[in-house]
Amino acid sequence: MIQTSKRALWSWALFDWANSPYTTLIITFVFSTYFTKAVAQDESQLWGTTQVISSVLIVALSPIFGAIADVMGNRKPWLMAFNALTILGSAMLWFAVPDKSAVVPAMIWVIVSNIGFEFGSTFNSAMLPDLVPDNRIGRWSGWAWGLGYAGGLVAMLLALFGFVQAETPLFGISKEAAANVRVVGPICAIWLVLFSWPLFVFTPDKPRTGVSISTAVRGGFATLFKTLREVRKYQNVARFMLARMFYNDALTTIFIFGGTYAAIQFGMSFDEVIIFGILLNVTAGLGAAGFAFIDDKLGSRTTIMISIVGLIIMSVAAVMVTDAKFFWAAGALLGIFVGPAQAASRTMLARLAPPALATEFFGLFAFTGKAISFLGPLVFTTLTQTFHSQRAGMVGVVVFLVLGLLMMFTVKEAAGRGEETSLPSQAPPPPAQ
Repeated sequence: MIQTSKRALWSWALFDWANSPYTTLIITFVFSTYFTKAVAQDESQLWGTTQVISSVLIVALSPIFGAIADVMGNRKPWLMAFNALTILGSAMLWFAVPDKSAVVPAMIWVIVSNIGFEFGSTFNSAMLPDLVPDNRIGRWSGWAWGLGYAGGLVAMLLALFGFVQAETPLFGISKEAAANVRVVGPICAIWLVLFSWPLFVFTPDKPRTGVSISTAVRGGFATLFKTLREVRKYQNVARFMLARMFYNDALTTIFIFGGTYAAIQFGMSFDEVIIFGILLNVTAGLGAAGFAFIDDKLGSRTTIMISIVGLIIMSVAAVMVTDAKFFWAAGALLGIFVGPAQAASRTMLARLAPPALATEFFGLFAFTGKAISFLGPLVFTTLTQTFHSQRAGMVGVVVFLVLGLLMMFTVKEAAGRGEETSLPSQAPPPPAQ
């Protein structure tokens, strides 16, 4: 493990604050809606196509890049390169004027920035096991995830009240050609530059092995194929990733359809949906930070399972309630369990992954996170159309969460860095002689 200072650790954690506005402003709330309504002119499938293309490329490349980086040793150069892609792609969205002629360029830059974001997150997460001892990984992962939600929240408030909904947008930005909305792209780019640099300056990196890029490419592919051939050695990690595929897909579906569910089932206005999204960000951030100590105390597996149970209960409540006040309460409580489920998943893999293959395993982590990401939204849409109710669609979310929980029962808690350990036995071991 690398010797690190508190400044180095907080610089690492600040990266989550730096890149989270990308998902909040571009992928989830503001730019996605603007693209669908104004640029693509209500051809909503184009935004879905953009996300599918991004996911396919991420699925194909994540394990490969991870394996190559493990052969080369250092991770910050890779992180810097993908960070630059996110910054460039986000900034170029400024040119996505409300006209169909801007559809293809906007789609391309969203794909570029999305790839940069996902791979940047992969390399950032892979640094964690080298910076923190096992008994403190949970809190730092949780704190960083909480910072991420806070960063997304602050950036969203700035964008909404400073530009999108402001009578007079800041810095002389006009409302012509939706400039006050398109500006969210440059906001994300500038935000990422302003707050990601401490990681590159203050957080130490593994030393480079001295292997050339061409040799690393060959070695990376060889290592990846060897890992896949010997997957039986990593059955516990494989079971965990399989479980995560399902409960993470449920979370993805909640993020995609939560706003429309609130609007359709409870008649919320656009402003109310935004406030609801802000509330979810607040409670998710508090949950991620608050459960961080539980993660270190009880273990990542237990934290994930507690979170999934909470998500199941609150999702069922969201399906059953008919009063908007109770839905607000259910949504707020659901958010508390979203953050810990995500943060503890990163911690779990950091504890399970072999140190020499950490980036490769986080690449596989990104792979499994995207592999069936279409399935949850597809089930939600199919059930909604079949039963003419989004409540039926939410039942599909609950099913995915239950499947993820059942699979987590087969996963073993990590006893040490990179160890394949067994579940606690029914009887205690005999005393040492």
